[in-house]
Amino acid sequence: MSQVIKTGKSFEFTPENIEKATLFIAKYPEGRQQSAVMPLLDLAQRQNENWLSKETLEYVGNYLDVPYMRVLEVASFYTMYNLKPVGKYFLQLCRTTPCWLRGSDNLAKVCEDKLGIHNGETSEDGKFTLLEVECLGGCVNAPVVQVNDDFYEDLNAENFEALIDKLAKDEVPAHGPQIDRLNSAPIGGATTLLDKGGDA
Repeated sequence: MSQVIKTGKSFEFTPENIEKATLFIAKYPEGRQQSAVMPLLDLAQRQNENWLSKETLEYVGNYLDVPYMRVLEVASFYTMYNLKPVGKYFLQLCRTTPCWLRGSDNLAKVCEDKLGIHNGETSEDGKFTLLEVECLGGCVNAPVVQVNDDFYEDLNAENFEALIDKLAKDEVPAHGPQIDRLNSAPIGGATTLLDKGGDA
């Protein structure tokens, strides 16, 4: 289980997030409100600079009347929760077979050469954190990197380096395929069903 960091800073939801938490909890039947632990952890993480301190976990537990250890079990099981500080741009690099076959090693090398970081590390300026993850579910557009909530697809060393350069200047480029492709359509356009007419 991951080491949990105690910061000494108290945590509580903002008024806006209290409203959201109330809506999340209301989705569960009476007596099952503790089931809202996952959305509340996500809400807390977003408010707390994209990570969960011990104080944050304790707050969510108290908010839902759930023992701290049960909250920690959830937070430490799922990779979507960060139990240590991460950079402003959290790079989750898919290393599953389709992404690996299409060059995810080259993307890891870009992070090493350009940012000086490896898996699980944060750049010296605190701007980027790299985490190698399992399948992000965009296999047809491999390789894929998730940056915070957005997916950047069809990456190669060149366009990934350009993406990092833009993020370093706090310019967030459009997510999705980074080559000339519409969503998950074939590269170069359609190859079948080109004749829209024809006899029935």
